Amino acid sequence: MTGKRKAPLRKCIATNEMKEKKEMVRVVRTKEGEVSIDVTGKKSGRGAYLSKNKDAILKARKKNILAGHLQAKVDDEIYDELLALVEASQPQ
Repeated sequence: MTGKRKAPLRKCIATNEMKEKKEMVRVVRTKEGEVSIDVTGKKSGRGAYLSKNKDAILKARKKNILAGHLQAKVDDEIYDELLALVEASQPQ
């Protein structure tokens, strides 16, 4: 045993790809029905993961995938924030 733990994998709801958790962004719906981006990955509530790439986020927006997964209305601002987050995290 080397002591190196395997990175947790999560499935992107837009592309259905399995990726390491750190390559994904989590969107969470609280009990009150508020939808927000969970950058820490520790907020309580129902979570859904999206790949940190523009295509996955645009696909999720177009098909309204997040709203279906979280069973809540997802405002356009959430998608705009996701796109900004992804663009900021891309290496220049």
